[in-house]
Parts: sequence; structure tokens; C-alpha cells
Amino acid sequence: MALPEEGESVYPIAILIDELKNEDVQLRLNSIRRLPVISKALGTERTRLELIPYLNDSIDDEDEVLLAMAEELGKFVPYVGGPHHATCLLVPLESLCNVEEAVVREKAVASLNAIAKELPRELLQSEYVAMVRRLAKQEWATSRSACSHLLSTPYPDLPDPLKAEFRDTYTKLSKDEEPMVRRSACSNLKTFVAVVTDRSIIIGLFVPLFIEQSKDEQDSVRLLSVENCIALAKALGSKDLVLQYILPGVRNYCIDKSWRVRYMLADHFTGICESMSEEVTQTEMVQSFIRLATDPESEVRTSIACKVYDFCVLIKIEQVIKDVLPIIRDLVSDQSQHVRAALARVIMKLSAMIGKDHTINFLLPLFLSLLKDEFPEVRLNIITKLESVNEVIGIERLSKSLLPAVVNLAEDKQWRVRLAIINEIPLLASQLGVTFFDEQLSELCMNCLSDKV
Repeated sequence: MALPEEGESVYPIAILIDELKNEDVQLRLNSIRRLPVISKALGTERTRLELIPYLNDSIDDEDEVLLAMAEELGKFVPYVGGPHHATCLLVPLESLCNVEEAVVREKAVASLNAIAKELPRELLQSEYVAMVRRLAKQEWATSRSACSHLLSTPYPDLPDPLKAEFRDTYTKLSKDEEPMVRRSACSNLKTFVAVVTDRSIIIGLFVPLFIEQSKDEQDSVRLLSVENCIALAKALGSKDLVLQYILPGVRNYCIDKSWRVRYMLADHFTGICESMSEEVTQTEMVQSFIRLATDPESEVRTSIACKVYDFCVLIKIEQVIKDVLPIIRDLVSDQSQHVRAALARVIMKLSAMIGKDHTINFLLPLFLSLLKDEFPEVRLNIITKLESVNEVIGIERLSKSLLPAVVNLAEDKQWRVRLAIINEIPLLASQLGVTFFDEQLSELCMNCLSDKV
């Protein structure tokens, strides 16, 4: 790029050029962050004709510099003269879609999608589509991987022939020989189906692709397909169709040989349940819940333990008592402290759901066990949820059953546990009354004043 002539009010561009060539990465990074200032000094025409081509020639740089460039270019439409001139920004961003570092490509894709929303329709259908075609046919997997992120944003503004072409492109990317490309395509299915309004296309094209993705030889593809269950169910818009097309995939996820896939199912379990009919949730999904809660991998059990309450909201109380409470009993004594800690965050909320009698007969012993757990995070998670139990069983029952254990925790070796006890004292005092406070809690409060922390 030519330097501005002496005397022009664009001297900062000379500094930019020098810093872009500087060996110091931080200086180069700073110059990229100053691009809007430089562009204003140059004006829109020289920005298009000189600055943007210069940046395109500077793509071979450190990842953090390229990341900053990708971010800045996404906000550069006003600096090149507005939407009608914004296609010049596609060139460097297309180059950034080819780089090896994923975060750079992701930022370049985000910027391209932002620009696509501003482009006039004729430029979108010509220049932007041409760029997508080039990326889809590139030899490098990085380019094809980026391409699948660029299909859904412009899709609603395309004529039917180009829409069909984009769907065909997505299909090819979904079947690409490179796992990296298939992963990218799979992660974008949910955004694509959200902009496709024709249910026959959803059933005829995207459902078969989803089934293929859910059976991909790479577990990294299969696990990404789990989240697509929810998006596809919404796009199908029919519980019967969800039962026909989505439920078989859920069954397969439950018994997948990869724990990462089963973990992903547990992580999205309640969302998937909400997309099913009540009948399926109360039958098949209960069995799936039990399977995940007894999974051999602690990561899977931890994930599903976090969903205990949210899942119980979706089924009948009778099923909670019959099918879920026995599983909770096992999770309370799980060998993994992370499973117990996850359960402790949500188990107290079950009190209001199952009522006073079942709370007293079944849950109180489990609460007490968790209060005495050797892992401090478990104890902490229980202490901070005492109020939800008190609202169900009453303060008198709480004081007799759990309060002794709570008071003992005021001397816990972990300061976070002691702090949690102090935070609960105002609530306990307000509901127990002055007499009980004087007898049971006043000494505890005084001792806390001399705590070493």
C-alpha cells in the first residue's frame, strides 16, 4: 500500500504500516485495534483501495493479530462507504477463514455473518454466494469447515434456486471425508433448520442428515448431534414426528459407546424431554434418566444429577416417588464427590414437590447424610438451600432433625462452610424465635466473631 503524501492529515497510516511490520506482536496488535482511526483519516475510498488490500496481504501473522483483524473487519462497513461497498471486506475475511487456528476462523465467520445482514440483496446473491462457493470447494478442510457457518444467515434472503444450492452445499459438507468438516456441519444443523420454513424439507433432508450424524463413526460428531434433537423437534412441530424421528436417536445416545456422547445427552436431557410428548417423557425418558443416573462414568452421573429437579417437574409425582427417589438415594452415596455435590445443589427443591410426609420419611435422612459428607462443597450446597426445606416441613421439625448437624458445621474446618452457616443464621433466628436463638444460636454467633478467617 502506498504511503500518503507528506503533509496529508493521514500521517497515522505511516505509523500503522511501520507497526504492522514491527517484530513486536503487541505493536502489530495495537495497530490493528486502531484501524477505525486510520480509516477515518484515509477516507472511505482510500480505505477500500489501499487499506483493505494491504490488510489482505498481511494475513500471515500471529493468531492474536489475525483474531483482532477478523473482529475489526466485522465492524468496518461504515468505514468503507456503507453496505453497497462492503464486498471489499469479504476478501480478507475469506482469507481468514482459511487459517489453521479455530478461534480466528470463528471470529472471521461471525464478522462475515454480520456483514451478510447489511449487504444489499443483489450483492448478497452475487458476491457473498460466490465466496461461499469458493470456500465449499477449497482443498483445505479449514475452509470447508468455515463454510458451513455461512449458510444459514443469508438463506432467508435467497431465491429458491440458491436456497436449494445452499442446502446441497450443506449436505456435501455433512458427508465430507474430514471429521473436522462434518463436526462443523453438525454443529450448524440447529441454526440451519431454524431458518427453513418448509416442513417437507426438514423431513426429507435434515432428518436423514441428523440420523447420519447421530451414527457418525466419530464420537466428536455424534455428541454435537445431541443438541440438534431440540432444534429438529421444534422445526418438526409435531409430537408424533418427534416420536418417529428423534426418539430413536435418543435411545442410541443412551447406550453410545462413548461416554462423551452420553454426557452430552445428560447435559441436554430436560430440553429434549420438553420436546417430547408427556407420554414419552413419563415412560421412555424415565428409563433413559435411570440409565444415565447409573452410568459407569462419573461425569455422566454428575451431569444428570444436576437435572434431577428439572426432570422431576416434567413427570408425575407418583413417578418421582416410585422411580426417581430410589435413584436419588443411590446418588447420595455415590463414590464420586462431584456427583454428590451436583445432587446437593438441587435435592432440597424436591421437598416442595413431594410434600411434607415424603420429605420427612425419605429426604430428611438424605439431607442429613449430605450435611455430614466429607467433601466440603457437598455440605456447602446443602446448607445454602435450608430455607426450601423449612417451608415444607416447618421450623420445629427442621430444628429437631437437621439443626444439630448445621450447628456442628459452624466449627467446620472449611471456612466457606462456616461462612455459609453464618449467612443462614438470620433466617433461622427469624423463624425460630428469640428463645430458641438464645438457647441454640447466640453462642454460635459469638464464637464466629473470633473466627480466624
